[in-house]
Amino acid sequence: MTVDQSLADLSDTLFSIAVALYSVAVVAFSAQLAFGRRPAARQLVGAGAGGGTGDGVAPVETPSTARWGLIGLGVTVLGALVHTGVLLTRGLAAGRLPWGNMYEFATAVVLVGVVAFLVLAVRTPAVRDIGAFVLAPVVLSLVAIGLFLYAEAGPLVAALRSSWLAVHVSTAIIGFGIFFVSGIASVLYLLRVRHDARGDDAGSSVLSRLPGAATLDRIAHRTAVFGFPIWTFAVIAGAIWAESAWGRFWGWDPKETWAFIAWVVYAGYLHARTTAGWRGRPSAWVNVIGLVVMVFNLLYVNMVSTGLHSYAGVS
Repeated sequence: MTVDQSLADLSDTLFSIAVALYSVAVVAFSAQLAFGRRPAARQLVGAGAGGGTGDGVAPVETPSTARWGLIGLGVTVLGALVHTGVLLTRGLAAGRLPWGNMYEFATAVVLVGVVAFLVLAVRTPAVRDIGAFVLAPVVLSLVAIGLFLYAEAGPLVAALRSSWLAVHVSTAIIGFGIFFVSGIASVLYLLRVRHDARGDDAGSSVLSRLPGAATLDRIAHRTAVFGFPIWTFAVIAGAIWAESAWGRFWGWDPKETWAFIAWVVYAGYLHARTTAGWRGRPSAWVNVIGLVVMVFNLLYVNMVSTGLHSYAGVS
């Protein structure tokens, strides 16, 4: 099947536009951190009033500073739409699902992470305060993807020409993208806990502008709870596809092995999160390790190790 080069070129252009929009969003969210609400600037509110912090006070935020967060959110939404266009036009150009190589897979994972953040930011406005810490890794990831993983649009390799591509790879993308946000939330939780333990002046650092440690821990946990069954299904679907393609459900191929290791780590995190003595920082570190394992599985296993899954598609 021939590739529609005009659509492929449009996809590449939209990729650059998405990176530019996310970069603008980073600036807006950074301005929100720099000039937004300050813990010291508080006013008393009535007991039980909405928006309180639980201690009878609520942070004050002027419309001008709150506007930076809304601008960042709006630009992120626009970036996500353009980002979606990257995959749509590439899929139309090649006449297939747009996750047939590492460039497309990683681009889709980052998009899921952005969408997960947007859902959280709309439901819980305080989450916008971590926008710079989510979008900055998004920008860096996309730049690295464009520089090191880019592959020309083309037909699928023979190993991927199966209906299971839409099931196994799609769920793997969704699970990975959600874990991306969960891992960042745990990193920020660890930084916030350290900041609070040191007793720094409330308004003396950027970390003091972040949501409270309990909120960050809750974000990390809830996203992991949502992503874990999706990743579980991805592993199971991969085993079924392996039986169809290679005549066995499991062969301890490097990709299979590290996908299972990631599953064990996240299962351990969810268990630790509810176990006395493991709550808080210990469980957060397990979640961070889970994200490291996921990234290792994507990059090292696909690009360096040899196995049945070694089809990175990098030009």
